[in-house]
Amino acid sequence: MTRPPMPDHRPDRVPLWRHLAMFRRDILSTQPAKLYRARMAEFRLPFLRSFMVNEPDLVRLVLQERPQDFPKSARVAEGLRLLLGNSVFLTNGATWARQRRMIDPAFEGGRLRQTFPAMWDAALSTAARLSPGPLDAEAAMSHAAADVIFRTLFSVPIEDATAARVYHGFRAHQAAQPLMNLGALLPLPRWMPRFHTRRARATARHIRALITEMTAARAQAIAEGTAPDDLATKIMTTTDPETGARFDTAEMVDQVAIFFLAGHETSASALAWALYLLATHPQVQEDLAAEAAALDPWLQGGTAAPGFSILSKLPRTRDAFRETLRLYPPVPMLVREASRPEAFRGRPVPPGAQVIVSPWHMGRNERIWPDPHDFRPTRWADPATRAQARDGYLPFSAGPRVCTGAGFAMAEGVLILAVLLRRFRFAPHGPAPVPVAHLTVRSGTGITLEVTPRGSGQ
Repeated sequence: MTRPPMPDHRPDRVPLWRHLAMFRRDILSTQPAKLYRARMAEFRLPFLRSFMVNEPDLVRLVLQERPQDFPKSARVAEGLRLLLGNSVFLTNGATWARQRRMIDPAFEGGRLRQTFPAMWDAALSTAARLSPGPLDAEAAMSHAAADVIFRTLFSVPIEDATAARVYHGFRAHQAAQPLMNLGALLPLPRWMPRFHTRRARATARHIRALITEMTAARAQAIAEGTAPDDLATKIMTTTDPETGARFDTAEMVDQVAIFFLAGHETSASALAWALYLLATHPQVQEDLAAEAAALDPWLQGGTAAPGFSILSKLPRTRDAFRETLRLYPPVPMLVREASRPEAFRGRPVPPGAQVIVSPWHMGRNERIWPDPHDFRPTRWADPATRAQARDGYLPFSAGPRVCTGAGFAMAEGVLILAVLLRRFRFAPHGPAPVPVAHLTVRSGTGITLEVTPRGSGQ
């Protein structure tokens, strides 16, 4: 059994220039190891004050009790606005509330059940693409998650020409644009250039043009009464209960961009790490493969999808995916901004200070979790874990801004893992991955696994 890999950690004190250079390469390795047990940390830079809150009471204050006093940080938006525009991920206040009123109904329980057959088809397609030998797990899971998004959002597989172009455009943009740039770090005046590279600007324009093409076509199909009953149609036809307005095409482009980024990039990260953890814990993998026998009537009987209730037959797979999200939350840090004077643990927090809640550190908080750095899915069968999860489990954030697609992501992750584990065995191949964080928590060296088909009947 192998302990899951962790990033290197910087010394407690490093020169400012080195800290900025490290931060641009990776967020996680710029943090000292003591943050896994600290209650709070304060960082003072010449141009920014930042507070990381690691105590459950402070986390609840920021995310749940007074979220209106800690809006999304405008600095982080600097690195994402090229692609995401005015999407729900970046907005605050009344604009954000209006957007959530129009988006949330598409992800309610009944709608999730309706999208389940599309998830099933994407899971089968993912299994069909795998072959014996070395596997680039991050690339394979990125493809799988993108397929789920296109099938559930626009009723087309990733093989659709426009869908494929959007997918490859996102891959190019991720390589060109880090999560944080100098414009995100420095409180620059709005007239000053934001240091986006020419390549990043070009890839963002390309992606948004493709999404505009898809949303405009869907708007036309809705007008003609020929649109499929999928997530895009649901969102575009939902009216704001307070104003009666709908998203127009331009607004929908922003929302589709974040659906794809959040639903594809984050799911791909979680699935790749889950396969790695299972590859390095073979007994857990075998237990989950046996549990996935619940899928056999549908895996052996053609293309018909099981009902959504099949997920209740996969509790250990769900727990393994939960444990993966605890150790490798796709979004490692949630950045907020104090809108008024505050005090944390007796320290003054000025307006404009950056307030960070770290799902990465809370999920590994040594004051909350026993053996916090170990992969132990069985901990989720212990009732005591529910109390620990209330304090330290934040892969989907918490409070009013909790991820609207949390249930979607859990269903997708559990289903894809179960289908793949029933068809294949996974083993480590090559050096251990090194977690780094840019847009999401990925491996700086890739995640390569050896794939072996299982015999018939298993």
